[in-house]
Amino acid sequence: MSETDSTGSRLHIPIHLRWGDLDAFNHVNNTSMLKLLEEARVRAFWRAGPGEEAPSTAVLDSGIDEGVLTLIARQEIEYLAPVPYQRRPLEVQMWFGKLGGSSVEVCYEVHNDPAAEPRTLYARSTAIIVLVDAGSGTPTRLTQEMRDAWAPFVGPSIEYAHR
Repeated sequence: MSETDSTGSRLHIPIHLRWGDLDAFNHVNNTSMLKLLEEARVRAFWRAGPGEEAPSTAVLDSGIDEGVLTLIARQEIEYLAPVPYQRRPLEVQMWFGKLGGSSVEVCYEVHNDPAAEPRTLYARSTAIIVLVDAGSGTPTRLTQEMRDAWAPFVGPSIEYAHR
């Protein structure tokens, strides 16, 4: 897993497709794209288990017992090309458009495998994630650990072409 690109501002998370991600038109279904982005987000931000590797941005503890939930407040996807089934993993590039008080804007670009020619940008997406106290359901502030880990990956928000 590559952590940064040449500018040092994006995570590069490989995500394999499953045959079940395809729809009747033989490309990745729009609901499956949400699951692929979710998988990239979990790999990028949740701490690694014993014997696992994770990027430096993986500072969140998983599970409701940890006291903090990460909830999606909004998500937008712009599909740019159909994603066919392929054995090589997709490359999900991720960065933060904004770090707020209790929320973050996570930006994504979904590409084919970096070794593939030609390179294809399939989709771009933005998710607003809010940290919430599991007991009270109220927003909770980002910790200094989160800010320190995520600040190197802050870049421009996505500007969508078709709004």
